[in-house]
Amino acid sequence: MDRMSYGVRMALTAVAALALGVVCPARAASLTERSALASGTSARASDFSRVEVGLVTAMTGFVDPILLTHAGDGSRRLFIVEQRGVVKISKRGQVLPSPFLDLQSRVLSGGERGLLGLAFHPEHAHNRKFYLFFTEVGSGDLIIAEMRASLRNRDRARPRSFRRLLRVPHRKHANHNGGMLAFGTDGLLYIATGDGGGAGDPDNNAQSRTSRLGKLLRIDVDGRSGGLAYRIPPTNPHATSTTFKREIWARGLRNPFRFSFDRRSGDLWIGDVGQNRFEEVDRATQASGGGGAVNFGWRLLEGRACFQPPSDCNRAGKQAPLTVYDHAQGCAVIGGYAYRGPIKGLRGAYLFSDVCSGKIWSVVAEGAARQRKVLMAETDLPISSFGESETGVLFVTALDGNVYRLTATRR
Repeated sequence: MDRMSYGVRMALTAVAALALGVVCPARAASLTERSALASGTSARASDFSRVEVGLVTAMTGFVDPILLTHAGDGSRRLFIVEQRGVVKISKRGQVLPSPFLDLQSRVLSGGERGLLGLAFHPEHAHNRKFYLFFTEVGSGDLIIAEMRASLRNRDRARPRSFRRLLRVPHRKHANHNGGMLAFGTDGLLYIATGDGGGAGDPDNNAQSRTSRLGKLLRIDVDGRSGGLAYRIPPTNPHATSTTFKREIWARGLRNPFRFSFDRRSGDLWIGDVGQNRFEEVDRATQASGGGGAVNFGWRLLEGRACFQPPSDCNRAGKQAPLTVYDHAQGCAVIGGYAYRGPIKGLRGAYLFSDVCSGKIWSVVAEGAARQRKVLMAETDLPISSFGESETGVLFVTALDGNVYRLTATRR
């Protein structure tokens, strides 16, 4: 597949440019550059400079893997999501021959669409519930659904358990769907939606009070209220509003394809894909409210720069990104995780990447509110996502069909 068509299939940007044919191991980058962190940060650029990061092949043979996660049930199984609508399991180091779930009949896949998210209920070991984010065949709408694993065989989903919780209309454009969902430390389900597509958010969905697009939504899947298939948490910032959609937790996002929670601090991290100039990583600390009622700025701002209008934009009440990079360094940010795994030298680094450049960067997870990223490794991989195991081992999925495990050694 040529470079341009590969990027279109990737779906994070129309200009993704990576070939599938050759995959090289990660190359350690120089981590001693003076500009690694912004002035005034509480962390030094050399914090991770003695660590050599690499990737080793962990699993092969997938079709467009775009997410890896775990069930949190003590089984140590890994669940690998394929964009086409299939979820596979790696168990004791082996990929099982039968998929956990095949949802292809419901999933509209291709470009930026597909089965984009999977999250397991915090009590999955007892209730067998898990949650899906996908684009629907026929409509293109964003669907959040609940299912259960089989009682007799936990390695298989129960097809008849499908229950739609939420539909977000998304019919004008095929791009900017968002796609991530995850449970926070509060036990509530967070859902990241894109702005609905079209260059520059033409409908201004990300700032709109009445649209669920371009938002981080927050719902309680363990209850129901007001005729909904879920409950509006009373602690949502707009829980009783008559002007805001009550599910809205935060707004001003363009295409938050991947977000995560720091398993130690509970801090929220978002990789928000930019328009033509800048990619950004946002952080909302637990201490500051975890992102509740935060406006991340799009479409008024792209990164830290005015977008619409192109100058003299109103920055009041907008939270600036923690770190930003321009399109000379990539084309679409892939949000990652604050590393809390077994590699001591990497603990406390938030790691993220870009689908076009294949580079892996870090910032200090508990560092200043504004930082410059540190280049940790360069790869030739079309990285589509990061994923954690139950014990905090970090993996990346790539559109060459493989899953890689992150490694690090002392220099």
